[in-house]
Amino acid sequence: MAFVTENIFLIAIALVSGTMLLWPALAGRASGAASLDVLGATRLINDKQPVVVDVRPAAEFANGHMRDAKNIPLEELEKRASEIPAKRPVLLTCATGMSSGRGVGKLKAAGRDEVFSLAGGLNGWTSAGLPVVRP
Repeated sequence: MAFVTENIFLIAIALVSGTMLLWPALAGRASGAASLDVLGATRLINDKQPVVVDVRPAAEFANGHMRDAKNIPLEELEKRASEIPAKRPVLLTCATGMSSGRGVGKLKAAGRDEVFSLAGGLNGWTSAGLPVVRP
């Protein structure tokens, strides 16, 4: 007991840092977000021909995007979900993977089953040397 009272500050720091390390994994599960790394996304594209939806604003999309991607900004995703073919899986992408992760939850709430987020987003895609359509 003396150890705890003498080292309460260090114990608190350890608990807070542990929580911060686990938070991304816990938050992803809570939202139902299923993310794929670049390799997983490439396999999905080659095997199941998903609909690729870029949830960035139109101006960012115009500066470069994945081939055959459809632009539906995150704010419009729920209203425009009917534009996404129902029988195909969906791969959502954004700049970093954060917005597309939120989009997964929105589409799953709208009744879609096979919805994935590209981990690392377009930044991760280009870092892996994969092609981007530019104007």
